Amino acid sequence: MNVRQVGYIGFIAAFTVIGATGCATKKYVYNQTAPLVEHEDQLDEKTAANNRQIHDVDDRAQAGIGKAQGAADQAGVSAQDASKAAGNAQFAADNAVHRAESLASVIKGLDDYKPQASVSVIFGFDKALLTADDRTQLDAFAAQIAASKGFILEVTGGTDSTGPAQYNYELSQRRADAVVQYLAAKYEIPAHRFYLIGIGKDKQVAPNTTADGRKQNRRVEVRLLTNAGIAASSAPANGGK
Repeated sequence: MNVRQVGYIGFIAAFTVIGATGCATKKYVYNQTAPLVEHEDQLDEKTAANNRQIHDVDDRAQAGIGKAQGAADQAGVSAQDASKAAGNAQFAADNAVHRAESLASVIKGLDDYKPQASVSVIFGFDKALLTADDRTQLDAFAAQIAASKGFILEVTGGTDSTGPAQYNYELSQRRADAVVQYLAAKYEIPAHRFYLIGIGKDKQVAPNTTADGRKQNRRVEVRLLTNAGIAASSAPANGGK
C-alpha cells in the first residue's frame, strides 16, 4: 500500500469519526435541550393557568364589590327614605301642637278654662307606641271632647328617672306626639286645640324609687279644659232648638 492509499484511508476514517462525533453531539444536545423545552412549555401553561385564576379571582372580587356597593346604595336610599318619613312625621307633629312651658304663657283668660275630663296613657319602658288598650282609653276620652265647646287639650308627657335627662326629654316628646297624632287624625281635632306642656322627667306623678312609681311616670296625661264663656255664647238663645 503506497503513501497515497494510506492517506486516503486515513482521510476516510477521520471523516467517519467526525461524522459519528457530530451525530453524537446533536443527539446529546437534543437530549439536553428537550427537557428544557418541555419545562418552558410547562411554565407557559402554569403561567397561563395562574393568569386565568387571577382573572377569575379579580372578576369574582369585582362582582362582589359591585354587589356590596349596590346593597350599600340601596341601604342608603332606604335610610334616606326612613329619615325623610321620620322628618315628615315630626313636622306634622310639630304643626299639630303648641309647645309651651305653661298654658298661661299662650292663653289669655286661662282662668275661664275649667278642667272637665282627663286620661292618662301609660307607656312601657323606653316605648313611645300606643297599644290597643291605649287607643281604647283615648277613644273613650274623645267621646267627651265631641260634646265640648270652646275647649283646649293640655297634653303633658313624662318619663321615669332612668337614663340621661336629654334622652328622657325627647322620649317624653315622642310619647306625647303619639297621643296627639292619634286624636288629631282619628277625631279631626284642629291643631290649635292642642297645647303640649310639662314635657320631661321633671314633672313626676309618683316617686321613682319603686317600680310602680316609675311606671306611673312613663305616661302622657291629657286634660280637657273648656271655656264656660265660649260654651255659653255658642248655646242657642232662650233654650231654642
